[in-house]
Amino acid sequence: MSVQQVTSLKDLTDITSNGYTLVDFYATWCGPCKMLAPIIEEISENINDIKFVKIDVDQASDAAQAFHIQSIPTVYLFKDGKPLNFFNGYLPKERIIDFINKQKR
Repeated sequence: MSVQQVTSLKDLTDITSNGYTLVDFYATWCGPCKMLAPIIEEISENINDIKFVKIDVDQASDAAQAFHIQSIPTVYLFKDGKPLNFFNGYLPKERIIDFINKQKR
């Protein structure tokens, strides 16, 4: 599976409505976001029961406002449309996998 680009709050709401979805709120000019992107892409290729989405906060300010995004990157894990938890900033691959596994228990 790969990471899907989403461009609006409506699309984000539709995608997260069913099952688990990991959402990466990012910006093209953000250094830590650029470091995080290939890690999330790699994780998405190894975990099949979660959808992976990225959303540019500059292009989809409605989504950024809806989830009170104050700093980027911010990564949320949703289940059936409801946010379970989130983290801010760069994390290494192992910590992101731990984050996902803890939320799914």
